[in-house]
Amino acid sequence: MKRTLLLFVALSALVLVLVGCGDNSALESENAALKAENESVKAENEALKGQIEEGMAMLAAGEISMQMEGGRLDAVKERGKVICASRDDVPGYGGLDAAGNNVGFDIDLCRALATAVLGDPNAIEIRLITAAERGPTIQSGEVDMLVRTVTWTTSRDAGWGNYAQTMFYDGQGFMVRADSGITDALELKDATVCVTAGTTTELNLQDFSSQNGLNLTVSTFEDTDAVVAAYDGEQCDSFTNDNSQLAALRTALSNPADHVILPNTISEEPLGPVVPHGDDQWFDIVKTVMGILIYGEAYGVEQASVPSAATGETKVDRLLGIEGSFGQEELGLSETVAQDVLKAVGNYGEIYDRNLGPSGINLPREGGRNALWANAPCVDCPKGGQIYAAPLR
Repeated sequence: MKRTLLLFVALSALVLVLVGCGDNSALESENAALKAENESVKAENEALKGQIEEGMAMLAAGEISMQMEGGRLDAVKERGKVICASRDDVPGYGGLDAAGNNVGFDIDLCRALATAVLGDPNAIEIRLITAAERGPTIQSGEVDMLVRTVTWTTSRDAGWGNYAQTMFYDGQGFMVRADSGITDALELKDATVCVTAGTTTELNLQDFSSQNGLNLTVSTFEDTDAVVAAYDGEQCDSFTNDNSQLAALRTALSNPADHVILPNTISEEPLGPVVPHGDDQWFDIVKTVMGILIYGEAYGVEQASVPSAATGETKVDRLLGIEGSFGQEELGLSETVAQDVLKAVGNYGEIYDRNLGPSGINLPREGGRNALWANAPCVDCPKGGQIYAAPLR
């Protein structure tokens, strides 16, 4: 009986061992499956992390919404308006009329773009920004175009956005009070000069001072209104800005005759609209619209008399979409886009005259750099102006 009991115990132990071994094998198999599943989830998480990081980078560059919705042109059409970053504090470029409407040379460039892509020159939103906000605003992609007397430089072209076309050639100068006796900027030694912060104007001023040993005290302000107020309040001896802006702002002073603009020009300041990086079609559209304005003047097409039937002059008929094409379809524009734009805002010369010329702040144009290249006195010599665009063909 004792031997039988021992055998029974031994057999029972063996069974338990075998059962235990079977359970471990199943557990190991299940663990292996779970491990494989965890590795798969980990890989998916890594892929998702990469997509999120890429998306954030695109968002920072202002590109993600454009790609998701088929490009900026589609986004503008869906929104129903063109958003332009600009200003309202410099007569001639960007100001307010008696009714509180945004008007000016830069504003008309925005209106021309809205006409081209939406068929309505009033389908615009003017987002007012300071000089220091220009870079971050266009980099973010939150606006469709920056057109705020913004100078084209290589670093801005690389870091801010794409410069579409130079629409005004300027240069930096100085304003002083007439009773100061100063007739040349080199006589400003040890003077205090007011300037807008975050601009090429400020950098040029510092270079001019150091290169000529003038020991200038540079007094910076956030916006142009503050600079003018400081100068008018005699907090500084001189005020520096682009010459055209000095002329515009001089007209707003209480007694313009008490102030003179010195003859010195210390920099090159090509001004034009900027668009966000990342959308070649939109970049090409803006360049083309600026070209329409320039060639409208060059071909003598005026706002009040835009032809809608063939004129017999090939280049005019091509511009107006009556005969041939200059790429409108590829850009997503109407064949008659030039007719629409020129009827809505006029040609380059008309825009210039009503804002910067005789009907505006009266900046001379004839014989200067902002005359058309076509006004050169001879065919093969570079003696005309510098307003020029890619041929529309």
